Amino acid sequence: MNKNALTDFQRNEITEHIVYNILAKQDKSSNSEILAKISREEMAHYEKIRSLTKTEIKPNWFKVFWYVTLAKILGLTFALKLMERGEEKAQRAYSLTEENIFTELIADEKTHEGELLRLIDEEKLDYIGSMVLGLNDALVELTGALAGLTLAIQKTSIVALSGIITGIAAALSMAASDYLSRKSEGGDKRPLKSALYTGIAYIFTVLFLTFPYLILKNPFIALSLTVINAIIVIFIFTFFVSVVKDQRFGRNFVEMLAISLGVASVSFFIGLFVRKFFNIDI
Repeated sequence: MNKNALTDFQRNEITEHIVYNILAKQDKSSNSEILAKISREEMAHYEKIRSLTKTEIKPNWFKVFWYVTLAKILGLTFALKLMERGEEKAQRAYSLTEENIFTELIADEKTHEGELLRLIDEEKLDYIGSMVLGLNDALVELTGALAGLTLAIQKTSIVALSGIITGIAAALSMAASDYLSRKSEGGDKRPLKSALYTGIAYIFTVLFLTFPYLILKNPFIALSLTVINAIIVIFIFTFFVSVVKDQRFGRNFVEMLAISLGVASVSFFIGLFVRKFFNIDI
């Protein structure tokens, strides 16, 4: 038996016990009971491993702080599912030992994911489709519009003004469309909140993408930074969705990136054509 591996996983169990315990105390909903239950299970796992190592292990306080903070900012589901991804490594390590005690531990660890899938009743997840709609549309439409405007106009102040006005108008239009769509469908989702999630996600993306044009004079450098900002937004949001929805990150990221940059490239050449064909020089 590899004692170093056992102590590593012993530390992992006590760390996760504390994370779940803190979140259970902070949560005021029915989720608190399940969080407390998993916390107790993690402590039981720690005690069983301690009976083999004969050693008390301190938790990783950085991880405790990290996952508790993530839960507050990005939601309970994202933080816990990200943390539980480490359980797969623990399960592989347990399976390599010859101790019968780990059979029960592996079974318990496998139930965590199933419980987490049923655990969270978060508003953020209920409206994640609205956020995806707002972000996707803003990324595709505005990146393309800014690329086209950059080549056609070539003045950052005018491109920024045009992008912000166009983006906010599109955000309001998208939010209104989402409101009417949700209202006509009925169901549990509140159409006004769904529209707000769509609009806010859209406006945030608009401001983030147009920001380089507000601080730079060279339109092509501004466009380059806008493309980088778009990649950052795509990366962060795709990773978030891949964790909470248990989807493949790589494929979704590449697909969304290809669509956004593809539209931007086409719009860039459309801007070049418009500038040349209509002889526009601002």
